[in-house]
Amino acid sequence: MEIPLDALSDEALLGVIESFVLREGTDYGHRDFSLEQKCRAVRRQLERGEARLVFDEETQSPGIVPAGDLAGSTTSRQ
Repeated sequence: MEIPLDALSDEALLGVIESFVLREGTDYGHRDFSLEQKCRAVRRQLERGEARLVFDEETQSPGIVPAGDLAGSTTSRQ
């Protein structure tokens, strides 16, 4: 289920983003990025619609997925 970004406080959204960044083993190439830089990049992707904030009913936890992963979903954006 997709969660609108404005449904979470800034603090809660940052917590979800930080959890995602720390959990994902993303390769950023030869350059090192700080946690803050990675979080800002993910937030920009969410704001641009390139990534989506979702709630996984199976694990009962929020997450972030690429927008293309929701392409066939019947969930509507609010």
